[in-house]
Amino acid sequence: MGERPVWADTLEGAVSLHQKGDLDGAATAYLQVLQVAPDQPDALHFLGVLEHQRGESEAGIRRIQRAIALRPEHADMHNNLGNLFKELDRTDDAARCYQEAIRLEPRASHAHQNYAVVLRRAGRHEEAVASYDRALALDPLAGDTHYNRGNALREMGRFHEAAVAYARAAELDPDNTRAYTNLGQALYRLGQIKEAGRVFEAWLEKEPGNPVAEHMRAACSGENLPDRASDGYVTRVFDSFAGSFDENLRNLEYRAPELVADALERHAAAEGLSILDAGCGTGLCAPLLRSRAARLVGVDLSRGMLAEAQKRGGYDALAEGELTAYLEGRSGEFDAVVSADTLVYFGDLSAFLAAAHGALRPGGRLIFTVEKAEDADGFRLNPHGRYAHGGSYLEGALAAAGLELLEMAEEHLRKEAGRPVEGFVVCAGRGSAAG
Repeated sequence: MGERPVWADTLEGAVSLHQKGDLDGAATAYLQVLQVAPDQPDALHFLGVLEHQRGESEAGIRRIQRAIALRPEHADMHNNLGNLFKELDRTDDAARCYQEAIRLEPRASHAHQNYAVVLRRAGRHEEAVASYDRALALDPLAGDTHYNRGNALREMGRFHEAAVAYARAAELDPDNTRAYTNLGQALYRLGQIKEAGRVFEAWLEKEPGNPVAEHMRAACSGENLPDRASDGYVTRVFDSFAGSFDENLRNLEYRAPELVADALERHAAAEGLSILDAGCGTGLCAPLLRSRAARLVGVDLSRGMLAEAQKRGGYDALAEGELTAYLEGRSGEFDAVVSADTLVYFGDLSAFLAAAHGALRPGGRLIFTVEKAEDADGFRLNPHGRYAHGGSYLEGALAAAGLELLEMAEEHLRKEAGRPVEGFVVCAGRGSAAG
C-alpha cells in the first residue's frame, strides 16, 4: 500500500468546496494540487468542469481532454466532457464522448440518458427512445428518464406512449410539475380533454391550491378562466425547468427571438436604444438585441430564469418582477419594449398594453409575439395552458391603449408535437414617428 500523496487532503477539500458551490475556493484548491502534481487527472477533470461552470468552457474542455489523455479508461471523464459539448451545442462531439463513456461503462445509466438527449436534439428520435430504454433497464426508478422519454415520444406523435411515460414520471417524482402538465397535454392531443382535466383534479387533491394545477384545470375545463396566468403559475413552471429551457426550445425549433429582433430591425432604425426585454427568460434575445442597444434591461418573474440570463450575459441590468407592474413604474424610459412569447401567458392584454405605452418614449416601439386564435375578435385559454389572440382583438386592444399598429405578420413561432404553432409578430408605436 503506497504512501498517501501530499496533495490528497487538498484535493478532497477542493471537491467538498466544489460540491458546496464555492467555485472560487475550489478553483484555488485545485490549482494548489496542480502546482504540486501538474498531471493529477482528477484535479484536471474537476477544474475543467468548474471552468465550464464559470463560463470558461474552452479552457474547461482542454483541461478535461488532458485528464482523459492521462486516464483514458475513466468513463465519467468522457461523460462530463460530453456534457460540456452538449451545452455548447457541439452535438457530434458530445455524442462521441457519450459513446466512449458507454463503451467503457455499459451499465452507466446517466451516459445512456445523456446520449439519448443528443440523439433527440439531432432528430434521431427512434434511437433516442432506444437509448432511454437502455437507461431505464439499468435504473427503472429514474423519474427524469421516464419524463425525457415521454418528450421524445411526444415529438414523434406517439401521444399514448408519451402519456404512459409522463404518468410514470409523475408517480416516481411528484414534484415534477412538467410531468403532470405534459401528461395533461398528451391526453389533450389524444382528444381526451376530460381525462386531462382529471389529471389536474387529481394533482389538486394531492396538493390543494397548487397554481400550476389550478391553471391547467381551468385550461382543460373552460371553467373559472383567469384573465392571465397567475404569478404563482409562472414562477412554479419556469423555475422548475430554467436549467433545461434552452434545450427544450431548441428541440421545438423556437423562432420568437429571431422574429422580434428582425421586427426591431425593420421598425426602429436608430442604434443606441434603451431596450426592455420584457419576459427575458434565460436571455435568448440578448445576443440579438445587444448591437442595437445602448442599454439593455431584462425583466422576468422567474428567479431561476433570471439566473440563467445572468450566466448568458449581455444585459446592463436584470430585474425580478411582474411585467405590467414593472412597466407601470417606468414612465417614458424605453425606446423599445420587446417581448418574445411572454404574452402567451396573458389573456386580456389591456393593462399590459397601457403600461407599455406609458413606459415608451414618443416614437418608441412595442414588439411582441402571441399565438393566433381562431376567433379573430377575442382571446382564449387553450388546453395546453397558453393563451391565443385574434387579429381583430389585437388591433382593438392596441388602439385602446393609444398605440399605432405598424405591422402584424403571421409566422410559425415554433413546433409542438411536430406541428407548427401559428402566431403573430406585432409591432406597434407610441405616436406616429416613423423612424
